[in-house]
Amino acid sequence: MANIFDESARVSDKASIEVSSRGTNTVLGKNCVVDDFVKIKHVGGSGDIIIGDNVYLNSCTVIYSGNGVKIGSNTAIGPNTSIVPINHKFEDKTKLISEQRFADSKGGIVIEEDVWIGAGVTILDGAYIRKGAVIGAGSLVNKEIEAYSINVGSPCRKVGSRQ
Repeated sequence: MANIFDESARVSDKASIEVSSRGTNTVLGKNCVVDDFVKIKHVGGSGDIIIGDNVYLNSCTVIYSGNGVKIGSNTAIGPNTSIVPINHKFEDKTKLISEQRFADSKGGIVIEEDVWIGAGVTILDGAYIRKGAVIGAGSLVNKEIEAYSINVGSPCRKVGSRQ
């Protein structure tokens, strides 16, 4: 339960990175940039947040630990992106949603290296974004995304490939 940041990582004094009380970790690799108003919060699961080298987290990105997040090196994440590896239960109408706690994990979130996530993207539990993929602004990612593919929409769909 620690924040482990490489000494070369640059974290804005306007960012908010919590220290977990749940026993989970946040790891920032070499030359990471955490811009203004980024929020990293440990909640809803026992997964770590592992961020590789040369990753850029743009302003107002929110990352929850939930079932775990892994972000590969040389990845750029646009502003106002939400990375949410957790789901609430809600099926039992005789209970308040807040009383039903969290649903079973779909595997957390994995974003491989050399990925570009556009502005305002939402990435949900179970998403797996393969190496070199591009996710267009405003997209919703809730499944596996093919390597070097170009994807847009809600839900995200492939519209091309990097050449």
